[in-house]
Amino acid sequence: MMRLLVVLAAAAVLLAASTAHEHHGEAPTCSGGSGHVLAEFRPGEITVDGHSNDWDGVEASEFALLPALDPDEDKAYSGGKVAVKAVHDGVNIFFMMQVDGAYAYSKGESSKCPSVALMFQVGDKATYYNMGGCKDLQGSCTSKSCKGYEVDIMHFEIGNAIPGRLYGGNHIDNAVGNGGDRFGHLVDIYAWNPHCRFLDGVGPKENNSNAQNDWHGAWWHSSLTVHSGFVDDDNPYGKQDEKGTYYFEFSRPLRTMDQFQQDAQFTIGQPSNMAVAFWYPTDGKEWSDSEHYSASCNWLILDIQPSSEVAYYHPAPNRSWDAATAFALLLSVAAICLSIFVGYQVNKNRSTAQFTPLEQIQFAEERR
Repeated sequence: MMRLLVVLAAAAVLLAASTAHEHHGEAPTCSGGSGHVLAEFRPGEITVDGHSNDWDGVEASEFALLPALDPDEDKAYSGGKVAVKAVHDGVNIFFMMQVDGAYAYSKGESSKCPSVALMFQVGDKATYYNMGGCKDLQGSCTSKSCKGYEVDIMHFEIGNAIPGRLYGGNHIDNAVGNGGDRFGHLVDIYAWNPHCRFLDGVGPKENNSNAQNDWHGAWWHSSLTVHSGFVDDDNPYGKQDEKGTYYFEFSRPLRTMDQFQQDAQFTIGQPSNMAVAFWYPTDGKEWSDSEHYSASCNWLILDIQPSSEVAYYHPAPNRSWDAATAFALLLSVAAICLSIFVGYQVNKNRSTAQFTPLEQIQFAEERR
């Protein structure tokens, strides 16, 4: 019964959001075409906490945020461009999205808060336009009729998410067997088109599976001053309309255990297609499902570099370790020199000292 309730709730949310990506007619075009996002090999550098400090040395790709349904530059997001960064450590891939915007947060009301999504091509025939592009209508999509049109989506609505806290895959929702997140709504979704969009592990009967949410993520805003950790009672966490920058940070494994074409599988050295979406409550107004911005009107190229191609990358030296090593080396050299000197002196004294047999000493005592 619990799993049925979760599935029904998830289906209602996804149905309401499906119009956000619904297009009609020809695919829109925009100036600039597609762009690239570079994922360098940087092991052991990133902590997923919503903060950007550990991303300072990572190159960003910047994109204008244009209305997804009408990518007119005159209607671009007024806060400016979105900066997208990516790295990997050979096992996991990490993403950071930075976008300027006045602080807006309303507990439990996601449409009054910013929201972000990442979409990746899975099937060979999947298009950016119409979220995969399968022609089937709602209720008729199946893994057979829409085979090859799969896309993988991560969607984060922060209305119930505490800044700096980790959301996404958790033991409770993964035990149910789907890509949901009942705590922070950082969900793992697959789709064939805007009408056929489901949580991983949910969907047409023949496509149900015991899936899980492979994503984790956090958010932050530069105006927030408490770094020791927020709790739910601290909401709204910051001052409304305070100018600053939003940070959205995510991670997931390069490869997952998906067996149903619901997750994108990343390979080091091979490009992948991705897209970036952003919602914002402009002038304090709730955004509607269709009022989202996109970083492009076609796929962006995600380039996951192998370590051999980033020879220019060197971890920052640990200067305290270098000083300790130099001091230890100096002591070692001094100890060796002292040992040589002492050995020489002992050997010199042995060669000049006269040896007197014990018998002679005893004889001299008797004569006294």
